[in-house]
Amino acid sequence: MYGPIFLVVSILGAFHETTAASQHINKDLSNQYNARFHVYEEPYSIDFTYHNYDQMSRFLRTTSLRFQNLTALYSIGKSVKGRDLWVMVVSSSPYEHMIGKPDVKYVANIHGNEAVGRELMLHLIHFLVTNYGSDPYITWLLDNTRIHILPSMNPDGFEVSKEGYCEGGQGRYNARGFDLNRNFPDYFKQNNKKSQPETEAVKEWVSKIQFVLSGSLHGGALVASYPFDNTPNSLFQSYTSAPSISPDDDVFQHLSLIYSRNHGSMYQGLPCSPSQPGFKNGITNGAQWYPLTGGMQDFNYVWNGCMEITLELSCCKYPPASDLQFYWDENRVALIKFLAEAHRGIRGFVIDENGNPIERASIKVKSRDVSFLTTKYGEFWRILLPGMYKLEVYANGYLPRDVEFRVVEQHPTYINVTLYRASRHPGEDEAGSNFYNGNRDHVNRDHVIHFRPHSGANAASEANNGIFSSLSNGFNSFVSNWFG
Repeated sequence: MYGPIFLVVSILGAFHETTAASQHINKDLSNQYNARFHVYEEPYSIDFTYHNYDQMSRFLRTTSLRFQNLTALYSIGKSVKGRDLWVMVVSSSPYEHMIGKPDVKYVANIHGNEAVGRELMLHLIHFLVTNYGSDPYITWLLDNTRIHILPSMNPDGFEVSKEGYCEGGQGRYNARGFDLNRNFPDYFKQNNKKSQPETEAVKEWVSKIQFVLSGSLHGGALVASYPFDNTPNSLFQSYTSAPSISPDDDVFQHLSLIYSRNHGSMYQGLPCSPSQPGFKNGITNGAQWYPLTGGMQDFNYVWNGCMEITLELSCCKYPPASDLQFYWDENRVALIKFLAEAHRGIRGFVIDENGNPIERASIKVKSRDVSFLTTKYGEFWRILLPGMYKLEVYANGYLPRDVEFRVVEQHPTYINVTLYRASRHPGEDEAGSNFYNGNRDHVNRDHVIHFRPHSGANAASEANNGIFSSLSNGFNSFVSNWFG
């Protein structure tokens, strides 16, 4: 008699437990759904305030979810304290390289207490994705360029920096006390500083992507600075203020002027204070301003053939948040116009006689002793001003070739270069043959030094020791605390 009643009670109890569990699971799923997709229901905006690491990460994730057709978010590594070094790609092809179209980048906040560039990068991302499809210029730029933006290379330093501090070194360095803009390999002088995880991440990043153009964003001055940052001379160079001229000096001056003249006030060249120098047209050669060893812009150019300049965007390193709207208005047009310069000069493909792309062919513009390499698709790009040039192309196992071409102002020049395999006698190895094998042993592009200055250009590097080196380094450290 009690058996059926007990069975019914058991079934009813199990039913209620199942129902309760089901409701709990549905609630969890609903929470997960809302956490992921509520971004589509909220207005997409960014305030003119400083964003700490968590807030910055949240904005980047929100952007990647909301604009999946225009953005891709990835991390190139972690800081000393384990914070991701986030990079956001903004392009109409965010997940795949567009064959024949250039990759460009901005890197900000390499010094943690130089905070303006970090915020400008977030606003630039917002501006690009919200104006695609409605602004013809932005639409063209994103349809023809892949823009990689690293808002903070030094997130640990930023977290300990203080708003309103215009000078000083608190937060400038990474969590181990290293200046990341003195931490890269240097051609002119040996850099013995221990490589940091943030630096290693950037080196690995640029070794995998053939960046054509780059801007490094700083604070503490108002000027566009271009290579070389370092010089073969030692102590006395710090005082004589002589420029250290690169083979592409004309292009670097042009790129710097593009930014300066499109900036709200940089082109005026006014000093930040009476004790600081002014800059003609708002640009300067890096070493002429003050030499430094281990800088990122020289590394990009010499090691990877990427044309990078340094953009000092504010006299105050960490100004009040109430000033951010002003800095955005001053820099918005310049930030966009600068990236478009990747579409100036020459571009094309290196192929073999069967039409197959040749990867890692070495290319140099004659009389400009900085070479660059083709991608796995055989692509190459080079920013050049209007004029006549000769291209020198080499590849392992192929006969070298020279090609003359003209660059015009209105559009890039397209050239496809065909290389033909060199013939060898039976049993002859590559070392004994007459075809090019100059880069055969270089597996990773980040270890290839492409620049070959005139004889004796780095003769001072071996003498960069002792008391004179200490005095020179001490002077440059003092200058660094005042400027970017």
